[in-house]
Amino acid sequence: MNTKIHRRSLLSRALLTGSALGLSSLSPAALAPSWGDDLSSIARDELAQQRERREIVATFSIVACDPEHGEVGAAVASMYPSVGRVVPYVKAGIGAFCTQHYHVPKWGEPALAMLKEGKRPERVLAELLESDPQPGARQLAIVNMKGEVAVHNPDTAPKESSYWGAQTGKFYSCQGNTLTGREVIAGMAAAYEATEGSLADRLMAALLAGDCAGGDHRGRLAAGIRVDKVREQDEAEFKLWLDLQVDRSDDAVIELAEAYAKLEHEAKGAWRGGKLPFQHPCKERPEPAPPTR
Repeated sequence: MNTKIHRRSLLSRALLTGSALGLSSLSPAALAPSWGDDLSSIARDELAQQRERREIVATFSIVACDPEHGEVGAAVASMYPSVGRVVPYVKAGIGAFCTQHYHVPKWGEPALAMLKEGKRPERVLAELLESDPQPGARQLAIVNMKGEVAVHNPDTAPKESSYWGAQTGKFYSCQGNTLTGREVIAGMAAAYEATEGSLADRLMAALLAGDCAGGDHRGRLAAGIRVDKVREQDEAEFKLWLDLQVDRSDDAVIELAEAYAKLEHEAKGAWRGGKLPFQHPCKERPEPAPPTR
């Protein structure tokens, strides 16, 4: 089911159970364990295109898993348009992966494929970065269905990418770059741990906390959340369980949270922030601005 949300003459789409750009499902061929030198060529090609376009997908995100209920997901926000379609990759029974800051979208399928093979998250990141021509430019995070996480921060990021960093905890990892300050990551982690509700609730609460702390210092253009769980094969083969996106907006995370509050979906839990009437959590939040140090 597709839902279109029109606000302020800006189009946002909420794909409640649909596959965006085919990224939510992995074909048998895509899951084959023979990536080899392809990872290196993928990274080189993507780097050349990004330099030509002068493009950096600067963002903040969270990957997380609920092993008890078999749910896994990711949420993301950025000044980059349609960020929720090019940063997070989620597959039921396998895990979730985010690629950002000189992101490599074509790493999404091989990363999840390696998790399916049984490789630990840190090994997956090591293989992705091993032959990467610019590993210091990448920010990556990954979680498997056991809740094991791994994160890689950039170490050659330009000054404009500050603040960047990450924080991990039980079954989750928060990471971001081009942020207003460290409060963004700390706020996300605190909200995820403190929120009582479903995995989707906690992901949404974390994204809101990051936005309320300042978020991306360039602005609030796009946001998205993806959650998946193992279901009947015919239902789950080509569809994410929950895929909610705001592609362009002047206040994307708040718009996403409002759409989530209006949504009737079994992924939602008891969290008050996900219920109507929607309540803006931080009307007095700071305006986006680069960190002072």
